[in-house]
Amino acid sequence: MRYSRLLGRRASALLAAVACTMTVLAVSSLPANATPRAAPEAGTGAGTGAGAVASPTITVPTAGNHGFPFQAEDQAILAGKGYVEREFLFGGTATAYDRDGTFGSDGNWRVTPGTRAPYQSRMLVRYPANPAKFNGTVLVEWFNVSGGIDAQVDWTTMRDEILRSGYAYVGISAQQLGINATGAYPGLKAWDPARYGTLSHPGDQYSYDIFSQAAQALRTPNGPNPLGKLRFSKLLAVGESQSAMRLTTYVNAVAPVAQVYDGHLIHSNMAVPTPLGAGLFEAMPNPTLVRTDLKVPTFVVLTETDMTLHVTARQPDSATVHTWELAGTSHADQWLLNGMQAVSERMFGGPVLSRDCGADTPPVNNGPAHYSLNAALSAMNRWMRGGRAPATGALLAMEGNTPVRDPATGLARGGIRLPDVAVPTRTLSGQRHAEGIAALTCGLFGATDPWNGDADPWDRHDAGDPSNPTAPRTAEPALSQLYPTHTDYVNKVRVAAWTSVFQGFLTPADARAIVTAASRSTIGG
Repeated sequence: MRYSRLLGRRASALLAAVACTMTVLAVSSLPANATPRAAPEAGTGAGTGAGAVASPTITVPTAGNHGFPFQAEDQAILAGKGYVEREFLFGGTATAYDRDGTFGSDGNWRVTPGTRAPYQSRMLVRYPANPAKFNGTVLVEWFNVSGGIDAQVDWTTMRDEILRSGYAYVGISAQQLGINATGAYPGLKAWDPARYGTLSHPGDQYSYDIFSQAAQALRTPNGPNPLGKLRFSKLLAVGESQSAMRLTTYVNAVAPVAQVYDGHLIHSNMAVPTPLGAGLFEAMPNPTLVRTDLKVPTFVVLTETDMTLHVTARQPDSATVHTWELAGTSHADQWLLNGMQAVSERMFGGPVLSRDCGADTPPVNNGPAHYSLNAALSAMNRWMRGGRAPATGALLAMEGNTPVRDPATGLARGGIRLPDVAVPTRTLSGQRHAEGIAALTCGLFGATDPWNGDADPWDRHDAGDPSNPTAPRTAEPALSQLYPTHTDYVNKVRVAAWTSVFQGFLTPADARAIVTAASRSTIGG
């Protein structure tokens, strides 16, 4: 039996366990004070700030015990780009949704309003201090709570593009775990009771309406305007991993009713989305596609890791739904760890996620996913404004639920191939061997195998997962043979980078950064 097939089953089991864990973390019970609500008129429009969504009351929190918000960004970074950071509380009465008929795999779902319950949550806001620097688009991120706390995954991934292109950003505490969690890495209320003690979340069946009301708070502020003097033209919903799974349910079930977002960027979802209600084992269609009849676009961006459990939910690009599949990338990676470290140390005195996935195992994936997400954001912003749709990317080559790999390099075949993959110097994999509890963390971070003459204990790159100790050691490509001179290497990177820009898969700013890094390297010869 080929190892790659065995790995595919292991990766599938791993991601299935992670998806189950995400669902468990997201579930809550119906509060005793929940009440019924009358049904609003349904529709498939969007981006209109429809009256079906209530406008919550907005207030300013106290300074609290720490004197800064949970997940506050480095103020020097923001100031250097002319940005300010503010935090607001918002609350009112949230509505849960019930199914209206059967949910099918096509995502064309209908819902009716269910119970209602009071809530209070928070939003973390960043925007250009000078309105003239604002590009008119606000990213609204559904904070990820898979780690037990609010995590700003897409802010961290796309921060460079957000700051240099003048976007505003709003992060939303949509789920109860981020508010109520306790322990070594607590949620909002336990982390700063003085600042967040008034927050109240009735359960994740209300998270969808809370996310809608956050958008409505930006459209029709009932209290201080979270965006100050800025006047925006587009609201873009974004979310990664569990948040992407919740956005999938949101787009299919709630967006036709709420109509408050002008587009949706779903980053790393899987074939089965999160439940609509409170039930832990609520059955959702497997697979679930993204509905194509909305008046606003949805963009799905997937890594190699994601494809193990997303491949059955592939759908062709359409007038309103596009998908990218990224070669050489993982569900989470070193870029994310680096970006989150300073924020975590400021909040907790140390990083939340360990960088060590075991002795004699390779580093986590340090590939180009962040570059692809920057390009995706730029393309989505154009698309929402009536411009051309994102470029259609090649699909990853899959054998069942396992990426097909080049035996000479270990790199996945097909997919969108940025210079790190097109002009390779290392094996970048979205898969990683992991056992036990480590599978729930390290398994999502992929692996990197530097081509350094088989000097590492994990040189098994041709299996597609250099971290598995049962795979045979194999010879690596010789960089001196691939790139006889440094100039040859730099020229190949330059061609690959600007080809990616021309194709629509890389921003010019990132192309320049990639070529500069290649020029400063010692690769070649």
